[in-house]
Amino acid sequence: MKPYLQRMFRYVAWADQRTLATVRVTAAAQAEALPLMAHLLAAEHVWLSRLQQREPRHAVWPALTLDECEQLAAENEAGYCEFLENLAENHLIDMKHYRNAAGQEFATLVIDILTQVIAHGPYHRGQIAKIIGRHGGTVPSTDFIIFTREGG
Repeated sequence: MKPYLQRMFRYVAWADQRTLATVRVTAAAQAEALPLMAHLLAAEHVWLSRLQQREPRHAVWPALTLDECEQLAAENEAGYCEFLENLAENHLIDMKHYRNAAGQEFATLVIDILTQVIAHGPYHRGQIAKIIGRHGGTVPSTDFIIFTREGG
């Protein structure tokens, strides 16, 4: 399971970078797309913080610049890589206790948190792709199969 998750998080980083690059070159779409991109990256950051049992530095819906998004994407990529590298496979079923933004307490399996991060991204990348297309930009393909064809 661990090698699979490591591959999926390489895909997440690849798709985030591809989407960010398209937002950067499609200036007309930035006002609408950038808040979604910031949210996507901040959510990844918040979940990583929960896995590491530390307070997140960003809210779930932050106001970030493109440069700040790129920095956060790099931090997320390095953070998940390190987390997964150090994670023993038997700890995938550990419970993580945390509070959400509304202060509600939850306990969630590590594997379920990792799955949430993997599954959350395509939803918002699809929204961003629609915005990019509506503003005349070239929509990036972030399908997993493209990642695999490119050597991922």
